[in-house]
Amino acid sequence: MSSIPSYIFSIVLLVLLSLQRTTSIQVVVGAIIDGTSRAGKEANVSLQIALDDISRKADQRMVLHITNSHGKPAVAALSAKRLIDAKEVQVIIGPHTWQEASRVAEVSSQGNIPTFSLSDYTPRWAMKRWPFLVQASVSNQDAQMKAVAAIVQSWDWHRVNIIYEDDTDSAFGSIIPNLMESLQEVGAEISHLVPLRSFNASSLTEELTRLREQQCRVFVVHTSIKVATHLFQKAKEMKMMEKDYIWIVTNTIADFFHSLDLTTIYSMQGVIGVKKYFPTSGIRFVDFRKRFQKKFSLDYPEEGNDEPGISAVETYNALLAVAHTFGGRKVQFSKQSEMSLDKISFLHFYGLAGRVQFNGRKLTPSHMFGIVNVIGKSFKELGIWSKGLGFSKNIDDIAIHNSSMQNLGQVIWPGQSLHTPEGWGHSNSSGFWRNGVPTGSMFNQMINISHDPQTDNLTFTGYVIDTFREAMARLPYYVPYEFIPYNGTFDSLVEQVYLKKFDGTVGVSVIADRYKYADFTRTYTGSSLVMLVPVESKTPSRAWLFLKPFTKAMWLLIFFITIYNGFVIWLIERNHNQRLQGSAMDQAGILIWLSFTTLFSLQGGRLHSNLSRTAVVVWLFVALVITQSYSASLTSMLTMQKLEAKISDIETLKTKNAIVGHTRGFYGNYLQNVLGFKSINLKSFSSQEEYAKALKTGEIAAGFIHATYLKLFLAKHCKSFVVAGPSYKVGGHGFAFPKGSPIIADFDKALLEVTECGKLRELEDKMIGEERCADADSSNDDEVSLSLNSFWILFLFTGVTTTCSLAIYILGS
Repeated sequence: MSSIPSYIFSIVLLVLLSLQRTTSIQVVVGAIIDGTSRAGKEANVSLQIALDDISRKADQRMVLHITNSHGKPAVAALSAKRLIDAKEVQVIIGPHTWQEASRVAEVSSQGNIPTFSLSDYTPRWAMKRWPFLVQASVSNQDAQMKAVAAIVQSWDWHRVNIIYEDDTDSAFGSIIPNLMESLQEVGAEISHLVPLRSFNASSLTEELTRLREQQCRVFVVHTSIKVATHLFQKAKEMKMMEKDYIWIVTNTIADFFHSLDLTTIYSMQGVIGVKKYFPTSGIRFVDFRKRFQKKFSLDYPEEGNDEPGISAVETYNALLAVAHTFGGRKVQFSKQSEMSLDKISFLHFYGLAGRVQFNGRKLTPSHMFGIVNVIGKSFKELGIWSKGLGFSKNIDDIAIHNSSMQNLGQVIWPGQSLHTPEGWGHSNSSGFWRNGVPTGSMFNQMINISHDPQTDNLTFTGYVIDTFREAMARLPYYVPYEFIPYNGTFDSLVEQVYLKKFDGTVGVSVIADRYKYADFTRTYTGSSLVMLVPVESKTPSRAWLFLKPFTKAMWLLIFFITIYNGFVIWLIERNHNQRLQGSAMDQAGILIWLSFTTLFSLQGGRLHSNLSRTAVVVWLFVALVITQSYSASLTSMLTMQKLEAKISDIETLKTKNAIVGHTRGFYGNYLQNVLGFKSINLKSFSSQEEYAKALKTGEIAAGFIHATYLKLFLAKHCKSFVVAGPSYKVGGHGFAFPKGSPIIADFDKALLEVTECGKLRELEDKMIGEERCADADSSNDDEVSLSLNSFWILFLFTGVTTTCSLAIYILGS
């Protein structure tokens, strides 16, 4: 009897459940996944878990049909058509690639079937072309490229290589404009852009070999995980995953770090990844993870890792969004679907790993990315990057953000290196930066190469070498380098950089034509070409030259003091000497005679008063100094040579068809092509002594020399040659490096520091050194005339002495 009520209760319960099923809302959903990919496998498991969670609701029943496209766009399109026609699905979820999603959108839009695309990339035009397309991925390519650029800026890298996947249907190349703009904002440039169109071993080897030969060592990779696996395995074989290399990968690779096998992980040691960020500490996600891991390991035992990634999260949320959007009504085609899609514009709910919100038909993009570092058997979470905020260690520290990734802690770089790579390198195996140095410099002060026979070592000194060393010492990183002598032309020396025989050169001029083979730093010397000509002397022969030793004021004072002294002596001595008496005319003549004779003799025996003797002794001393100064000054003026240039302009040289000289280098071409000299009238010199001798002997009428060399040349031959005519703008001296070398920006900054701190001027003064001498005296005669400033003490002394004698005489009379 007790079993009858239970039986009846079971029947009633089944009837009620049957009635509920017939009255509940049913949504038929189709899902297209790539069952061969990790994203597809995670999506498959995630969809089943989401379906179970949604089915627990009493007012909604969902039917799910999952098909496998095997990653082929054509198969995805056929699957979409079968789902619509045969299964009468009302919504389609997936696929994960734009190649497949675009084909599915085209098919589903014809039947007004909404498609929730999980592709990372959805172009703007696609949303207009297919009004039933919904973007269900949190991808934000613009923000992600800014995150990559922020990483590059953090370590002061100025050039990067970009490797991206580029087949006929791929959308990976779509990020390039955003990446270029983001890098430009942080002062970095793209050194090489490498589209991978074929993924066989030979093509990868060819591309990587070409990149390995370049100096730029920073690589940004944006490919599918499948292509990245082959790429990094090949890079490891070619020793491009070792010290000094930097690899940065985008989310299309980093999102799947958790799923990689050990072989692939070991080939990617030291890689920095930018991945989509989602919190994993919530209760809902923790529960989902347990269920996911259990089911995933059962369904895909061949997979080595059962951790859910962003693909599982986005797929789960996509099915949840379908339930929120199309639940509560029987979804029909056409207008009913459009009305349901209108709800997407205002849809928001709490998803698997946080708040999910749609804006229009797009899932609100994420502005936050995780920064990870591949280490050991897995990867390390370094922190997060947020648009507009920068780097922080975790979501809890989002208020404590930094502009530099360096604040996230120690990064393990390729080759297990703890030292941050410079971002560039060289192709030789010596480990040293090889710099070519030209031999046979005209001036040893510029470049001097000496050989020690005992040690068989070469020593490099000089202004150019010292400047290079000072700049290298100011680089923000250490670069071992060496100098190698080169006996050849300057053009061929620069060409050796292009041929990869040298990693750089010193002691060359920056010329436009040489940019074919190398790039140059800023110049550290002047950039003028000047004309040097011999001088001829002219001895002045003016009639009144004898007056020039003294100024007019000096002559007047001498005349006045002389008359004054003669008058005082005459006044004191006239009562003792009858020759000083007589008529007024006689006394005036004697007074004048007495005044000037005291300039040349003491006449002490004829003077009777000690007062007059004192005045004469002092005046004679002063007169002696004045006469000797006059003689020396006049002698100097008579023997002084006035130096003048023999030729003042290049037109005179060309008119006379004169031979002109120049130093070795490109200057011969400049004189011929720009200044218009005939090639037969040009002569090159590589020796300072030969150059000076040719100018002195008239072998050449003039010589053209760089402004930097001019200082040294005139320091040694300052009285034989002068600069004539205008100067001509040419290239100054700089340092050559391979084209596109990232070191140039750092080296330019270092050269500015050397200049601004005064070190460059110090090196220039050291270069000229003891050879500095005064120029020929070109001052005019008025400037060398002696003035009162040199003798006023003497005049004051004699004037006071004579006046005192006169006063004593008057008072004693």
